[in-house]
Amino acid sequence: MQIIHRLAELRKARAAFSRGKLALVPTMGALHEGHLTLVREAKVRARHVVVSIFVNPRQFGANEDLGAYPRQLERDCALLEPLGVDIVWAPTASEMYPGGYATNVSVAGVSEGLCGAARPGHFDGVATVVCKLFNQVRPDIALFGEKDWQQLAVIRRMARDLDLTHPQEISGSPTVREADGLALSSRNAYLSAEDRARAAVLPAAMKKAVAEIGAGKPVPEALKRLVAALLSGGFSEVEYAELRDAESFELLTERPTDFARLLVAARIGGTRLIDNMEAWSG
Repeated sequence: MQIIHRLAELRKARAAFSRGKLALVPTMGALHEGHLTLVREAKVRARHVVVSIFVNPRQFGANEDLGAYPRQLERDCALLEPLGVDIVWAPTASEMYPGGYATNVSVAGVSEGLCGAARPGHFDGVATVVCKLFNQVRPDIALFGEKDWQQLAVIRRMARDLDLTHPQEISGSPTVREADGLALSSRNAYLSAEDRARAAVLPAAMKKAVAEIGAGKPVPEALKRLVAALLSGGFSEVEYAELRDAESFELLTERPTDFARLLVAARIGGTRLIDNMEAWSG
């Protein structure tokens, strides 16, 4: 497994992969089982696998946790090597954004509302760095987790609108969860033991709301009960709890007739958790 920090070296290594498909798994490190599941899927679907590890400063706001975000490259590489990863692409910030860098990729529509409203500029940072990663690695397949459903929608729209030829496929994989249903996230490490136990109310309340919506109960009332369950269960704030069309992200206030997702962001013990679930499959 090669660990590469310079773009010129990456391009040289990439050129050596003359046969077979190449898959890219973009990450910000602090790897957990959700990331490793993506890597295993990548190995099944492609001959070569590149995992990027880059804590992208452009997707963090002024008051967010860029400085505190865990950086543990040695540990991450130790987890990846047994999985048969070919390259770990771990550029520095100056390598990704060299002096004088002045370009930004912005995706309208699907980036608006939800996390786009709560974290201004976040999805511009995501779209910019992922576009650069696609151009640097030139993968045939790129794999992302569905936990960040809005992010996945932004990336797919960006690739489509810019006519990117690499990757040819952007694949979303189901969210990996703990035994109590909590979605795996690098930010779960910020939770105290008490808050971690309480956080399980999030997936439980979401499942209940999905069941109510599926049974035909009014959407606003189901969402109101969801919010109340989170606040009474130990969450200090619910940033949003919304039902959206799974592709267009149109806000839905009635029982959907097509594919829909329930999306939630809430804070517990100072940690912001996000999750989403399929709420209607058409």
